[in-house]
Parts: sequence; C-alpha cells; structure tokens
Amino acid sequence: MFLITAVIIISQVAESCHKKDSFNYNPTFLKQEVPEGFPQPHYKFENNPLTKEGIELGRKLFYDGRLSIDGNYPCASCHMQFAAFTTYDHDLSHGYNNSHTTRNAPVLFNLAWQKEFHHDGGMSNIEVQPIAQITAQNAMAETVEHVITKLQSDAKYREMFLAAFGDKTINSEKMLKALAQFTGSMISADSKYDRMKKGQVTFNAFEQRGYTLFQAKCAGCHAEPLFTDFSYRNIGLPIDPFLRDLGRMSVTNNKNDSLKFKVPTLRNINLSAFYMHDGRFVSLQQCVNHYRTGIQQSATLDPSLAGGISLTNAQVTDLVEFLRSLTDSTFIADPRYSHPE
Repeated sequence: MFLITAVIIISQVAESCHKKDSFNYNPTFLKQEVPEGFPQPHYKFENNPLTKEGIELGRKLFYDGRLSIDGNYPCASCHMQFAAFTTYDHDLSHGYNNSHTTRNAPVLFNLAWQKEFHHDGGMSNIEVQPIAQITAQNAMAETVEHVITKLQSDAKYREMFLAAFGDKTINSEKMLKALAQFTGSMISADSKYDRMKKGQVTFNAFEQRGYTLFQAKCAGCHAEPLFTDFSYRNIGLPIDPFLRDLGRMSVTNNKNDSLKFKVPTLRNINLSAFYMHDGRFVSLQQCVNHYRTGIQQSATLDPSLAGGISLTNAQVTDLVEFLRSLTDSTFIADPRYSHPE
C-alpha cells in the first residue's frame, strides 16, 4: 500500500513539474497606436514588447497601493483618470504622512512621444521615471526592494508576471517595464479638435476664432498635434518664495536654465486644473491673463514673451473656448485605463 501511494505522489509531482516546465508563453502582442496626424513616437517599445498581458499587469500595478509604504498612495492617487490622470482640485499632490509634493502632478497620456519626464525633465526614460515617486518621502515613501518583496508574496502577481514575461520571477525591471507598457499606451487623440481635423465636426464661431488666435499667438510653444514642443522655457512666473523651485536648472546646474520648465501639453487642459508647475492658477482665464499682464521680466525669460501677449477680453473668451475643444471625453472614460477591479 505504501509503495502504491508513493508511486502516485511521485507521479503527481512529476506531472506538476512537467506542466510548469512546458508552460507555453504565448502573449498577445499589440501594435503601438499612432493616431492619425501624430508624428512617430520617441518610445517604440523596442526592448519592451507591447502585449495585452503586460499592459494588464501595468494597470494593476498603477492602481495598487502596495507600491507606497502605507498602502494609501498608488500611482492613481495623484493621477486620476477623470482629471486626465492628474491630481483633481489640488495645487500640489498629497503624499505619505500628510505631506505634500513640491509640484503639481503632470497629466499622463501620449507619454511615448516624450523624451524626458517631470516638469524639469529630470527623468529621461519612461521605464525608470516611476522610481522618483515611489522613493520620494513626500510621495509614496517606499523602496523598490520592499515593493518587490510585497509583490512576490502575491500569487496573483506571480501569475500575471508569468503571463506577461514568461516566468514568475518578479523584479524591478519587469515591474517598471509593465508600468511603461500601461502608461505608454495611454493615448488621447479624440477631442473635438481631433474630430474637426478629420472633417467629422465643425467648430462654432467662438472656437474657430480661438483656434485662429492660438495659431497666431500660442502655437510657437504648444505645437500641434501634441500641443507642446517639449522645450523648457521661462514664461515669467514669479518664483514662489516658499518652494524656491528653479526648474530645469536643478537638473542641469546651468544658470541659463533658471526658472525654465517643460512646456506642457494643452490637451485635456480644461480637466487638469490646477495649472502651472506649482498649481498656482485655478482657471484657464487666469492662465491666459498671466500672459497678458502677469509676466515678470528676468534674465532667462523666453524672448517671445518679453512684451507679453496682447489679447482683448473677447479674445480671451474665444481662446478659452478653443482650449476646451481639446478635451477628450472618450479618454477619461476609457475602461482600458480604469481601475482593474
């Protein structure tokens, strides 16, 4: 009887090992989306093949509080879908232990077209940029090593890493690649502006006048179709005496970069208040009025803004109406980007 039982157990173990060893890694490969009229992206997933399984793993990680020290601050706590993946109704983002970050959280979409990340361009690779938030004491306050330990103890994660990468090994490289697959596949290109460009809708009179103004006075920095040229510019914002944020200079140590910040995209801008790198403005009207009357002169001020931008009150109204046409309501409701549970 003992011999028969032993044979059965050995047979079951052998069968289990055979199933594990013969796992058929067969992910669903996806083609990178490039919207009509967009240039080719900078990040092309060449060393991080885009798969359905990788994106799903990245989405689960993005919404998982275990990436933060106390479980309360997932990536999604500062990047909310209904606000175009920025922080809703706050100038500065909240972090661990009732702390605040020192900048307004940037929107997350069309990231594959960016070469550098954060307001100062301090991160130059989409695959490593989450590390700054995970480890910052005023954000998620964790260590990458401890995050990996927590993920390794979760059987569901082991299954998802297996499906995405072909084995159950969980490490920082795979975690960051999965996050890059999710965030790098977030595409926003279905606003009224986009549909107008395709001939599907027409602008009303306010939007059309605003678009004409935009092309004449704003497109030099906010170039279509991404509505940014990804440059760093000093737009004449008075320095916050508490934050003392010098922008790009903190990365390059070049005094010529003092007070320069990356030109943000204007897509979904009507959803992403508060505005500017430190969230100092509440409304689009305040932003536009800054360029009319609020520009502070300094040695590194962008030359195109030396005399401000001349706009009448009626033109401000028209320009704001055009900016609202950049709202992509499909994107903020897309279930592919929503909480997975």
